[in-house]
Amino acid sequence: MKTDLTDTTASKINKALVKARRAIGTPAVGMVLTLVIVTDEENAYDALKAAGDASREHPSRTLVVVKRVSRSPRDRTQSRLDAEVRVGADAGTGETVVLRLHGEVVDHAQSVVLPLLLPDAPVVVWWPVNAPLDPANDPLGALAQRRVTDTYACEQPVKELAARADAYTPGDTDLSWTRITPWRSMLAAALDQVACQVQGVEVEGEEFNPSCELLAMWLADRLDVPVRRTRSAGPGLTAVRMDTDCGPIVLDRADGSLATLAIQGQPRRAVALKRRDTAELIAEELRRLDPDDTYASALRYGVERLKQGNGGDAPAKGERQAVPAPVESVAKGPAAEATAEAPVKRAAVK
Repeated sequence: MKTDLTDTTASKINKALVKARRAIGTPAVGMVLTLVIVTDEENAYDALKAAGDASREHPSRTLVVVKRVSRSPRDRTQSRLDAEVRVGADAGTGETVVLRLHGEVVDHAQSVVLPLLLPDAPVVVWWPVNAPLDPANDPLGALAQRRVTDTYACEQPVKELAARADAYTPGDTDLSWTRITPWRSMLAAALDQVACQVQGVEVEGEEFNPSCELLAMWLADRLDVPVRRTRSAGPGLTAVRMDTDCGPIVLDRADGSLATLAIQGQPRRAVALKRRDTAELIAEELRRLDPDDTYASALRYGVERLKQGNGGDAPAKGERQAVPAPVESVAKGPAAEATAEAPVKRAAVK
């Protein structure tokens, strides 16, 4: 069921939600959180579709904030709020309100969103594109327990990661980090099978891919070994090679779907390591609402190295070329104990 409201207010939107729930025979509210999506008109459809798919696992009230650009000075001084209320089959397993802001109200989106938040429920704010450099100090981000960005959508992902590290606040996270969860889990499982000392690591993937940089920084942070970042034609991450005193451990994924795990002295194994869509990524992020300390540690580890840049001409298809500024480890104290989010351990007792 859809209800269109033109030149409306937050109070009228709340009344429309109650009326729509009664009309479809579900007056009770069984949602677990409020998901606020801040986007533009171009990306609103894709973000809304991903949130709808994720709501099957996390029933939520989804508020989509679309800031419309006013073309003339007169339009910029006239505030207007249009809304589209969706309940039932049109909104997944929760409720959806698309808010289109015009004029001066664009600068006060938090005043529109605040009355529509579910009472006594967590709030997650997600910027699919054009995220602020400091999400925690953004007026909308200040309302949330978790703030989700995506550096993959930025023009200069490496510089964006450095800015994220400088402005990190507990509760911040990034979908570029979420994309490497299967890689981290697989590498942890591989190290659990051997009792060897890791001496060095090579992370291979697309140039300017923030997930590759985050994986390299995470490995360097957790293993205290030199990590070299090399380039490939992709797609995404293509391989991780760990040199140990018992022989190499290689996790290679050339096609973006099926990977091969090779451990010295063991038969090669094919493992599913497909590239996940946005709905799966956002659903994973909604499973936890506490600060991700492992992400924070990995992000801060490589900031200075990222600022040096990993530039260079893009390699030809299939060509592997080393990045001029490799990521190297520094002397650190004992690493924090491994958790489900950071399962890789130090491969063996040092």
